[in-house]
Amino acid sequence: MKNVYFLSDAHLGSRAIRHGRTQERRLVRFLDAIKHKASAVYMLGDMFDFWYEYKLVVPKGYTRFLGKISELTDLGVEVHFFTGNHDIWCGDYLEKECGVVLHREPQTVEIGDKIFMLAHGDGLGDADRKFGFLRAVFHNRLCQRMFSGLHPRWGMEFGLSWARHSRMKHGKEGGDPPYMGEEHEPLVRYAKSYLQVHPAINYFVFGHRHIELDLMLSRDSRVLILGDWITQFTYAVFDGTHLFLENYIEGDTQP
Repeated sequence: MKNVYFLSDAHLGSRAIRHGRTQERRLVRFLDAIKHKASAVYMLGDMFDFWYEYKLVVPKGYTRFLGKISELTDLGVEVHFFTGNHDIWCGDYLEKECGVVLHREPQTVEIGDKIFMLAHGDGLGDADRKFGFLRAVFHNRLCQRMFSGLHPRWGMEFGLSWARHSRMKHGKEGGDPPYMGEEHEPLVRYAKSYLQVHPAINYFVFGHRHIELDLMLSRDSRVLILGDWITQFTYAVFDGTHLFLENYIEGDTQP
């Protein structure tokens, strides 16, 4: 079988990323390098720093990225796009125009003879009440309809500024708290709990945390956190037998 790729957290368009255009081009070159090797690409959330679709308006920019995923789907590569906490507000544009398969909830899928549990990761195992409240507001249909009443000029400005503020609180581009250890990392705790009820899962693959992690949970199960495409340029690749966590280094890495 051809390879299956997993990546997340590019935060394209972020005002907190000074090298944003270079970052997008690097991501596009990676996708171009794998287009004939891939049967599927899973993008596990927060590919955009803020994405909001009005009925007749979508955010400007991202033309290189959107064009490349459209090329992939035209070639027959499945592109699965999971919404994250920064790009919750996808309508049908990416599905209709780019041919992606849009997922708004975690998915359990069988790839080859392995079972994967895939999700962006926000809200899983995290007891932070403030984040939980904001997440509930962002997912609320009434709040979304009210936001849609804003002119796109003001709505997009607000969203991009909010996202920049959220990112800059961490003190550096793409910065997030480091790995908190097996007993305290929310996504690891979640995977362990989920595995007790669903012992057939071979791989848990998450984004969201902006850390690289590959941890054995049992003899037959692992959890991977995918890092990001801001400073780490990490991805996972499944060749039908093994799952690897890799770093994309232009001119050196063969995806």
